[in-house]
Amino acid sequence: MPLSWEKRLRIATEIAGTLTYLHFSASVSVLHRDVKSMNVLLNDSYTAKVSDFGASRLIPIDQTHLVTAVQGTFGYLDPEYYYTGQLNDKSDVYSFGVILVELLTRRKPIIQNEHGEKQNLSNYFLCAMRERLLEETVDAQILGGGRDEGVLCMAKLAEECLRLTREERPTMKDVEMRLQLLTGCRVALRVRQEEEAPPAGDDGHGGVNLIVGQHGSRQFSQEHEFVSSLRVPR
Repeated sequence: MPLSWEKRLRIATEIAGTLTYLHFSASVSVLHRDVKSMNVLLNDSYTAKVSDFGASRLIPIDQTHLVTAVQGTFGYLDPEYYYTGQLNDKSDVYSFGVILVELLTRRKPIIQNEHGEKQNLSNYFLCAMRERLLEETVDAQILGGGRDEGVLCMAKLAEECLRLTREERPTMKDVEMRLQLLTGCRVALRVRQEEEAPPAGDDGHGGVNLIVGQHGSRQFSQEHEFVSSLRVPR
């Protein structure tokens, strides 16, 4: 069964919230350094928890970056960190951008292109954005139903996170705020749709309709298909 857009958006927002706390709210800034979907755990209610801090580094308040041996996972590595060895909070932002693309496309971080060659999902996605082929790139299961604008907003956010120049990437605080705004817009749209819906049993023509209740087709609590390599602990 598919993973709903609402759950994907909530997963992204919760991961962003954790990284924002690590970067800005702790007494010392913590850089995770290996942000990837395999390090995100989901419980039965799809609450996301970031795990595996073995590669993380503390960065003093008076420093903007650390020079360190490159560590991380291919497909998620910040290119600037890879080539310079300079690690800062925007390195985690880049890796989070890859997770956003995974959630949007339901593809793994390393894919096979039409020529049978391995390719970074991030490069594939950015090329699709440049060529305005987003609709052909994202998972079709999250399109339609008033979700397209939200999907486009998340795609644009992912594109910003994946920019090669760190200075052009948003901070995790900015990312979290924008995802929260997306969530709020989605809730407001759902409320408006419910308010505009005809009363139960009224199809607008005086007839009788069967109304799907809260345990009907929109109930997602029993979904068991996960995006890419997101894991549920047993």
